[in-house]
Amino acid sequence: MSAISSSAKGPHLLVVEDDPDIIDLIRRYFTGQGFEVSAASDGAAMRAVIESRTVDAVLLDLGLPGEDGFTLTRYLRERWKGGLIIVTGRGDSIDRVVGLELGADDYVTKPFDLRELLARVRSVLRRAAETKPPESAGGAVMRFGGYRLDLASRSLTDPHGQPIALTTGEFELLSALLSCPNRVLSRDDLMNRIHGRDAGPFDRAIDVQVGRLRRKIETDPGQPAMIKSVRGAGYLFAMPVERR
Repeated sequence: MSAISSSAKGPHLLVVEDDPDIIDLIRRYFTGQGFEVSAASDGAAMRAVIESRTVDAVLLDLGLPGEDGFTLTRYLRERWKGGLIIVTGRGDSIDRVVGLELGADDYVTKPFDLRELLARVRSVLRRAAETKPPESAGGAVMRFGGYRLDLASRSLTDPHGQPIALTTGEFELLSALLSCPNRVLSRDDLMNRIHGRDAGPFDRAIDVQVGRLRRKIETDPGQPAMIKSVRGAGYLFAMPVERR
């Protein structure tokens, strides 16, 4: 295993990849854009970096030796809260859905355009850093059905006061829905708020994140009372929201 770091100062990007050419390509480009870049060739090296340093975002390949990338995705989401983008040669839509289900914030297939990859990393970092409540929220805390979403700390608690862990994408999705209660938001609206881009014709990222969020806040995710699907239009938050 190996873990190496550049000397640049800026957002810390960890590239979990076993192809040295790809590592070198990403390191040179992102270092030139002001990032600090570390690389890990397997899960053990990735854990060593995550546990010893502050990492702002991870680019994770699925096809690593030893441990499957999905196992590492699950590990990161259970123990770490930074931005996670899967970067892989697997273009199957099932892999994309599984990766998003496990908590990845975005999914990029190889070969990739470095400028697009940079834009996606910056988008994930920007969302993670935005602690100021949106203007439409009218306050730093939003309450609904006994739940409490603190926009400044980006934390959610259930009606019993117990914390509910949210990924960056889940937090952004819930914030967007709560800011426009009883109003239909299209997939493009939500995708722009969460990922900074429109939804493609076969893009299921929003549907996956809605399903994941429903499992965390709905009493019966199969018959949602809060996040309603509006066929052919998008999603609607169908519960009163109190803003403070």
